[in-house]
Amino acid sequence: MAEAVVADRRWRLRHLPVLLAASGLLAAVAALAGAVAGGAAAALGAAIGVAVTVASYTLTTVVLAWVDRVNPQLVLPFGLGLYAAKFTLIGVVLVGVAATGWAGLIPLCFGIAAGVVVWTGVHIWWLTTVHARRSHPTAPPSGG
Repeated sequence: MAEAVVADRRWRLRHLPVLLAASGLLAAVAALAGAVAGGAAAALGAAIGVAVTVASYTLTTVVLAWVDRVNPQLVLPFGLGLYAAKFTLIGVVLVGVAATGWAGLIPLCFGIAAGVVVWTGVHIWWLTTVHARRSHPTAPPSGG
């Protein structure tokens, strides 16, 4: 299996189109739900929240894929550094937005949370179905 992974240089990013499509759909649904529940500010906040999660996870995926290709021993330090930097930045932005009293703050937070749940859920689905079939093409299909 290791040889197949080395031969397939794109495996680290192969899941991104599916995750981005699911997140795009979520952003549309979040904006609609926000509009119904709280108007334009809530719609914008919910959609921006999803976008924050997507940007964060996409940045991590791309940077760690590159680092893994260059030197796999650097994945942990880069991952931890990105984690600390991103959550510090998100925290500062949320505090700044909260200080403005913007009505979209709570929907923004819900959008971030929904983005995390959907991204993680779709990623788990992709790993356990699509990637598992590619990694083990001779394995029997799982029944259910």
